[in-house]
Amino acid sequence: MQGLFFESDTGVRYLLRFLVLIIGFWTAWRSGRAAAEGWNGFPTVVVYTLLLGVAMRFLHYALFQGPFISPFYCVIDVAILLVFSSAGFRIRRTRQMVQNYYWLYEPASAFSFKKKD
Repeated sequence: MQGLFFESDTGVRYLLRFLVLIIGFWTAWRSGRAAAEGWNGFPTVVVYTLLLGVAMRFLHYALFQGPFISPFYCVIDVAILLVFSSAGFRIRRTRQMVQNYYWLYEPASAFSFKKKD
């Protein structure tokens, strides 16, 4: 692929790494939202994130020859993905509660709601 889009192979690798990260973060965000839309609890988000972490580890292994089973990198991947999936879950759950139970709750922030006075 050298010379087709970039002068060297490193440009392609950086672009692929960037795309894999964006796809992983977006997928984590969407899985958190999906768990909230199905009225599932937060443990479901954690399970989805663990599975997504394994998939991301495989992509790093298959595309970039990184270590597949490395506890350090697995924990880092899952922790970062959990931030995005938790944010998607909390934002969607807040919006759900405020829209569906508008007489009971009002938004306190983008991530939380409170009882109306």
